[in-house]
This record gives sequence, structure tokens and C-alpha cells, in this order.
Amino acid sequence: MDFTIQPEVDKMKEQIDIKSVTSKVKKISNNRRMSIAPAKRPSTVRNTESISGTCKVCDATSWDTDNNRGETICSECGYVAEQNMIDPGAEWINHSGADDRSRVGAPSTLTLSDRGLSTEIRKSDLTSSAAKRHGMSNKGIREWRRRQVIDQRSKTRDSRARNLTIAMQFIRDRGDLPPQIEQEAASLYRHSIDRGLVTGRSIRGVAAACVYIAARQAKIPRKIDEISKSFNMISEVEQKELKRTIRLVARNLGAQHITGPAEYFEKFHSDLGLPPSVLGMARDLWESVNEDLEWQGKKPSGIAGVIMYKASQNSTSSRTQKEVCQVSGISEVTLRGLLKILDRKLKNIYDA
Repeated sequence: MDFTIQPEVDKMKEQIDIKSVTSKVKKISNNRRMSIAPAKRPSTVRNTESISGTCKVCDATSWDTDNNRGETICSECGYVAEQNMIDPGAEWINHSGADDRSRVGAPSTLTLSDRGLSTEIRKSDLTSSAAKRHGMSNKGIREWRRRQVIDQRSKTRDSRARNLTIAMQFIRDRGDLPPQIEQEAASLYRHSIDRGLVTGRSIRGVAAACVYIAARQAKIPRKIDEISKSFNMISEVEQKELKRTIRLVARNLGAQHITGPAEYFEKFHSDLGLPPSVLGMARDLWESVNEDLEWQGKKPSGIAGVIMYKASQNSTSSRTQKEVCQVSGISEVTLRGLLKILDRKLKNIYDA
């Protein structure tokens, strides 16, 4: 009996071995025929589905993923099975607005002549202490200083680049503006170059005009005297030229904005060091008399000064006329004249 069964067993083993060998050969041949596919970028492979199995409500097995909400939803009944999921894919942020989504480099800025997109050799890295820190010899320092000069000259070969370099330096160093308004002033100057408004005029004067207009549009107005002092345009001729440039730039760029006295309240309140309640009193005073036509033609900073003076006199923290005049930029005679108008308006309101 053993003699009859053994050949059958041996034949079955041979058949199994042949099948396994042929299957392995087929797999190898199929793998050779398949083309090598490149790996997908992390930004295109974003698997946020973390649910497997059936739905707890309807026993369905089809799931939908909302990448915006970070939720996995049953496609049959709408049951939210998972929420606030973490996306394991790469986070690609494009700062330059182009097709490149690489994460290198800082965002562009209008306050630099090249928008901050080029590299530079800093002078601070070539001082004696920095050279020791970097392990440079005296010969190496001289060589890198020469390269720094060549690099700086190569970036300002055309007149527009030189113009922008000087103007942006003025806006950053002398504008004394918050970063967002500084960007607006730089944008106004670039538009002024495109319109040809800088040709024949001083770079300093046009930069000062752009700073003044940007601050006025942001409703934190600066007095022309402050701007002229910051940009070292103190003489009478330079101040007249600054006023003409402001009117020219505002007219050509459509940046006209009428400054009202209320826009000076916060600055004068801060400069005078008054308590917060005085600022509220000043706003209430102006709201009661601002519709009178007698204020037309008066200097807005002067009106703001007399309102702040009246509010301080009605409080426990009074300020002198001299202090208010120094802040608002008017004379004491002008302040007393405006005070007479204000007292008359308030008297008419109280009598009515």
C-alpha cells in the first residue's frame, strides 16, 4: 500500500514546485515590464483619512474627506466620524507671488530698492571683531571689503536703482512711521518715479512728501513742520518746495485727503500727557460744535489744540496755553482767537 501511494505524493509535490516557480517567474517579468514611477511630492500626497470600517449610523463603508474643515464624513448619511484632523502633508507657502513654492527667503518689501530679494555683504560682518569671530585674517578682511564695494556698485548701476536706494533710506530712517504705513509711503514714491514726478526735484523732498501723504491717508497726520525737521528741510525755501511737492504728488496719484481736527486728538493727548478721560471730553466737545461753518478755513491742528485746551481746563489736569501751542504748532494769539469762537459756540448751545 505504501508502494502505491508514494508515487502519487511525489507527483503532487513536483506539480506544486512547478506552479510556485512559474508564479515567481511571472512576477519577475511583470516587475521588469513596469516603468519606474517617480515619487510624488509631499504637497500632492495628503492623506487625512483616519477612519476605517463601517459607519456607526448606517453601516456604510464609503467615506469623504473635507480638507478645508479637516473632517471625515460618511458619504451615505453625512455622519461626521472624525474632525480637527492633522494634515501630515508638507506646508508650502509662497511669499513672492510666483509659481515657486519653496520656503526659502523672507517676503518682499517695498522699503528696499531691490524689494529685499537680493543678497548683500554686510559691513557689520567685516569689522575687526566680526572678522575674528569668522576666523578671517587682515588680508581676508581687505579682500572681502573690496568685494563688498564691487557688489554694492553692481546693484546701483542704473539711475533708477540709485534713486530708489537713497529714497528708501530716507523713508526708513527719517519717516518714523509704523511698518505698514512705511510700505505705503514706499509705494507712493515708486508710483511717483513711474509718473516722472521725481525728475527735476530733490529725492529728499519727494520722499518727505510721500511720508506726509501716507500718514495723512492712514489718519495719523503729521504736521509739515515735523516732516521738514525730520528730513532736514528747515529753511523757508525748502518748506515752500515741500508744500508744492505734496500738492503735486497728491494731485497726480489721487491721494487727496482732507485732514480733520479729530485726527489730531490722540497725538496731542499723548504729547500733553493727559489722562484718558480728557480725550473723551475733547471728542464730545468737537461733536457738539463740528457742524458750524465758522470753523471753515481754520487750521485743523489749531482747532484740535483749542479743543484739547478747553477739555483740559474742564478737568483736573489742566495745561497752559504755552504747552498746548508748542504741541499744536500755533501761536498763543491764534489759540485765544479760536478759544473765543469755541466759547461763543458752546454758549449758544447751552442757551438753546
